[in-house]
Amino acid sequence: MSATDPLPAFSRAQLALRNGQDRDEIWVAYNGYIYDMTNSRLWRNGRHYEHWAGQDLTPELSAAPHTERVFERFTPIGILLG
Repeated sequence: MSATDPLPAFSRAQLALRNGQDRDEIWVAYNGYIYDMTNSRLWRNGRHYEHWAGQDLTPELSAAPHTERVFERFTPIGILLG
């Protein structure tokens, strides 16, 4: 995939399977983008504090001790479909 290729789109059901338990991948969505957290030491077993992988974390960020800038450390791998 080149820099000009669009990101692949995934449904909420596809995202939900990447929860670190049903499959080894650990994905989360934020603001319409999907991020792969599989290699992040903070997301072991698909959990980061009280947050679970395989879902859209956009509404939960307001309760997090950090800002959305934390996602700048990760490259989006896909787009979350409606």
